[in-house]
Amino acid sequence: MADELIAVFSYPFMQRALVVGILVSLCAALLGTSLVLKRYSMIGDGLSHVGYGAFAIAAAAGIAPLGFAIPVVIASAFLLLYITRKGKMGGDSAIAILSSSALAIGMIVLALNRVSIDINSYMFGSILALSEEDVVLSVICSVIVCVTFILLYHRIFAVTFDESFASATGIRTGVYNSFISVLTAVVIVVGMRLMGALLISSLMIFPSLSSMRVCKGFKSVTICSAVISVVCFTSGLIGSYFIDVPTGAGIVVVNLAVFLIFALVGKVKER
Repeated sequence: MADELIAVFSYPFMQRALVVGILVSLCAALLGTSLVLKRYSMIGDGLSHVGYGAFAIAAAAGIAPLGFAIPVVIASAFLLLYITRKGKMGGDSAIAILSSSALAIGMIVLALNRVSIDINSYMFGSILALSEEDVVLSVICSVIVCVTFILLYHRIFAVTFDESFASATGIRTGVYNSFISVLTAVVIVVGMRLMGALLISSLMIFPSLSSMRVCKGFKSVTICSAVISVVCFTSGLIGSYFIDVPTGAGIVVVNLAVFLIFALVGKVKER
């Protein structure tokens, strides 16, 4: 078995997928705990659809997809925060409008420009789509996300659990909510090449929900989520290669299985 794994990861595309996937899974798990507790889980799904539209426009214009998509998705994250903060529209409604509009615009741009791309790789991801430039940019973005999260951990914790109290103590909650949204946008865009627009948000939601079945503290949930996310990604990547199924779907199914196991363990612990 060890020899087979060594052979599998001798391929450059598998090496790129492993590096990017582990980094994205780790970052997604760190941010996912806060997003789930703040009931912002769907923001990842909405921003991933915006990312699809940005990738489509970049493909039609012949420019670097990640370099174009990251600022576009970050701007969309700020727009969502502004709309919900001003009370002009509910968060779920704003996400629904933004995500469906971005998908439609992306599809129209591709159709009008007759761009020859594999739509499935955009929607469901592809390990073959990762280039050396994607890996370098992914490493840089992931390091920034991890370092920022660690430095702002205590303030993110305060904003996550009691935003009103945090604001009363002098913490600028709007600033830190913006930080969380920006970091989420970066992780979404970086991970989309691997997981696709429809599946990337699962990396943020599943590990956090799984760890919450057995852990109670914010720190323990965050650490457990990070471990679960990396393990599930690696297992899903290897399993999808040997079974010959789409990588993104394989990773999600592994996360689903782990969630069901942890839910069962949590039920047993409550008795």
